[in-house]
Amino acid sequence: MNRCAWAETGGELYHRYHDDEWGLPVHDDRRHFEFLVLEGAQAGLSWLTVLKKRDAYRKAFAGFDPAKVARFDGRKIQALLRDPGIIRNRLKVRSAVKNARAFLAVQKEFGSFDAYVWPFVGGRPIRNKRKTMKDIPAVSAESDALSRDLKERGFAFVGSTIVYAHMQAVGMVNDHVVSCFRRRECARADKGT
Repeated sequence: MNRCAWAETGGELYHRYHDDEWGLPVHDDRRHFEFLVLEGAQAGLSWLTVLKKRDAYRKAFAGFDPAKVARFDGRKIQALLRDPGIIRNRLKVRSAVKNARAFLAVQKEFGSFDAYVWPFVGGRPIRNKRKTMKDIPAVSAESDALSRDLKERGFAFVGSTIVYAHMQAVGMVNDHVVSCFRRRECARADKGT
């Protein structure tokens, strides 16, 4: 079974993430929020580090319910900064709360975060034909545009590289290499998008 090369570097946890999630189109706002929080937490670290802490993040961040996270106050933020299960970076933790508030504003304006985000790729996943991992860029014109718009709406830790990783994770971009077995599966799944 051929997988993207990165999925072979982190053992079973990477296999499961790659085989079951990465690149599948997401239309659930809570999942979008989860990936925004996790991708922001990952900045400067490995994705494997974040995946290992994912369950602790779910618990610490109220199951990634943006309405609950938006209500986190200074005391709750201090408690999170003492939680060894998550990445205890003050800026990243505060940005998750800030992003929850901005996320709710987007939902109010567009009806859902999903309705806001998918038009940045024309409403359908971009299917790239990358032969190797070296062919996959860190950013794109679409991630630049989305990053810029998110920042204007008050989001933090949403640089173009983080946003591109989010777009890959939620299937807005199919960057499975052409030899990967998941490429076709994700392409079939995006027909319903």
